[in-house]
Amino acid sequence: MRAVIYPGSARGRVRVPSSKSISHRALLAAALAEGQTVLEGLDRSEDLRATANAVRAFGASARWLPGGRMRLTGCGFPAPPARPIDCGESGSTLRFLIPLLALTGKPVTLTGRGRLPQRPQQVYAQLFAERALPFASTGRGLSFCGPLAAGEYRLSGAVSSQFITGLLLALPLAEGDSVLRIDPPFESRSYVELTLSVLSSFGIHPVWDGPLTLRIPGGQRYRPAGHFAIEGDYSQAAFFAALGALSGEVKCQNLSPASAQGDRVILDFLARMGAPLQRSADGIITRRAPLSAGCFDLADCPDLGPILMVLCCFAAGRSRIEHAGRLRLKESDRIAAMQTELAKLGLGVACQGDTLSIQGIGEGYCHTPDRPLWGWNDHRVVMSLAVAATRADGPVAIEGAEAVGKSYPHFFADLQRAGIRVELI
Repeated sequence: MRAVIYPGSARGRVRVPSSKSISHRALLAAALAEGQTVLEGLDRSEDLRATANAVRAFGASARWLPGGRMRLTGCGFPAPPARPIDCGESGSTLRFLIPLLALTGKPVTLTGRGRLPQRPQQVYAQLFAERALPFASTGRGLSFCGPLAAGEYRLSGAVSSQFITGLLLALPLAEGDSVLRIDPPFESRSYVELTLSVLSSFGIHPVWDGPLTLRIPGGQRYRPAGHFAIEGDYSQAAFFAALGALSGEVKCQNLSPASAQGDRVILDFLARMGAPLQRSADGIITRRAPLSAGCFDLADCPDLGPILMVLCCFAAGRSRIEHAGRLRLKESDRIAAMQTELAKLGLGVACQGDTLSIQGIGEGYCHTPDRPLWGWNDHRVVMSLAVAATRADGPVAIEGAEAVGKSYPHFFADLQRAGIRVELI
């Protein structure tokens, strides 16, 4: 699909979709509870459908209801899946499932598409090897066999927090207590805190024993949560908050001011750049203003990388983005993707190691490229480029725009609600 974005002034309001991070965690927790839970406020993104299909494969019932709701009847303990589980392109689905399904003690195969089979799983490979358990890449995914047992686990805090979350989901069900030790630096801590918050709602209680150690009592059982509402997603709100700061005025609704989401820091980034920002009980309003360059750290919020690059491109002065290395390991190499596509717009992003340097153009407009931009099969790249295109001096085409379906299927409809003209071809 090709999306053509016409430059213009944004003015409107958008109800941002539910948090994908919370949705995955809550769906799995509800599927492991013995009883019924209704999840409210879900979006039918491709990633979430992959997790829903996975819980059905290990014995839970998951049925969509009208109004973005899902009724889950949990199974208490995962059963060995009868066939390989397709995780689509969802890293969360794959990494959360591995420890859970290893509890079964039976051979399991997980498959994926796009770059998912190539995304690193060395953390789990090492943990399985230390316990003399099979774990192997299959080319299209991976195969492994448990049983995963209680005990002491040590993980690097400098890799994806999804590995830590996977163990936190599974080890409470093991017989015996476990200890999870995290080697510093501990990046993406906020995502681990998000996991602990969801687990608490379903009756599971790991506890911190110092800043880098989690103690996980074994023999716990997930309890149904009745009705569990999913709050709005700051990761997705970031695109429209940036749109308001760059191209007009946008209100983002369905956001909790007390959210524990790490990507909530986008509000701090915008404020530091000089964007007028008004907070309300259900969201935020951002307005266009001259932006100033700054120094930003992605250690705890890597998903903000692409849209932060766009913001820095339109700030006055040279910005610096640190700890950007994990962007190379996402649905695309997001550093290479954004460098390549922003260059077509006449915007520059330099990279040295894990640090980005961006000389912004301030209040100016970027050039309309002589050929379409390419979305790199990456939802966050496509959405970031669409926001940048609103500050071009003519229409900008983006090929591969269907990638937004991975996390935000109605992104372009919302972009039009925010006052930007879009043609989908």
